Amino acid sequence: MTVRLSRKPRVLVTGGAGFIGSHLCERYLEMGYEVLCLDNFFTGSKENIAHLRHNPDFELIRHDVIEPFRTQVELILNFACPASPVHYQWNPIYTMKTSVLGTLNMLGLAKRTQATLVQASTSEIYGDPQQHPQTEEYWGNVNPIGIRSCYDEGKRSAETLCADYVRTHGVDARIVRIFNTYGPQMACNDGRVVSNFITQAIQNQDITLYGNGQQTRSFCYVDDLIDGIVAVASAAKPSQMRPYNLGNDKEITMKELADQVLPKVGSTSKIVFQPLPQDDPKCRRPDLTRTTQDLHWRPKVSLAEGLDRTIPYFRERLNQPA
Repeated sequence: MTVRLSRKPRVLVTGGAGFIGSHLCERYLEMGYEVLCLDNFFTGSKENIAHLRHNPDFELIRHDVIEPFRTQVELILNFACPASPVHYQWNPIYTMKTSVLGTLNMLGLAKRTQATLVQASTSEIYGDPQQHPQTEEYWGNVNPIGIRSCYDEGKRSAETLCADYVRTHGVDARIVRIFNTYGPQMACNDGRVVSNFITQAIQNQDITLYGNGQQTRSFCYVDDLIDGIVAVASAAKPSQMRPYNLGNDKEITMKELADQVLPKVGSTSKIVFQPLPQDDPKCRRPDLTRTTQDLHWRPKVSLAEGLDRTIPYFRERLNQPA
């Protein structure tokens, strides 16, 4: 048995080299934790955590969550899963295995160590919603056999596992349903709309809008999201399962987003329209009532400010000076 000499609390971040995971590693190091970063680099990037490698409280472990993993921790942040359509549709069976087997393994670890587990779920569990905005009580409108189902249904199954471990074993598992998030450390090729628009605009390529461009989303800057995740993880143990929506509730059309990105980049790109992909939601916006009341959390960074913070990161990654 390994004897721990450190008195610092220890957190395990699965998917810790990914976009959100790497920000969580940074934040918990700042908070005085020892951070175990677990990643198999299916979509994660070593560049995202390179600046942390020499921190004595940071440890990088190459491991796939679909395989069991044993350690001693006080907190588990389970963020290991491809999260953009380009990535999760590339190997849909692996995506489903990551959501189901990976969550099952992390719940088992939480049970053994009596750790708190925060499960990264998604607004995709609401599907193409018939309720707008979406509250946590809404069960969703999801196609179980569509091209997005590996992710949508995988995350819904992960939520079911969490709820059953809470009811059956008393595990302290908490669910965050993450709405569209953007910011530095996103992959340039991840296929998400903010990264798509910015990279296309920086390179003066056509801006691709799907459908008529009137479908809506709400975009949360990553720093705000991390604040929300920390708030969920730090709250007192709940008496029952209460998922939390985390995102920004300011809604915008895809056409309006493109119209904001183009002048900020100073691009000569033209907007072109392509057919709407299968099962693409027409609208998406979180109801934040529960999150605000329980956790006193709301996003602070406006879309304009968030884009101003994000565009320089993509310029650097693409080696395109302003």
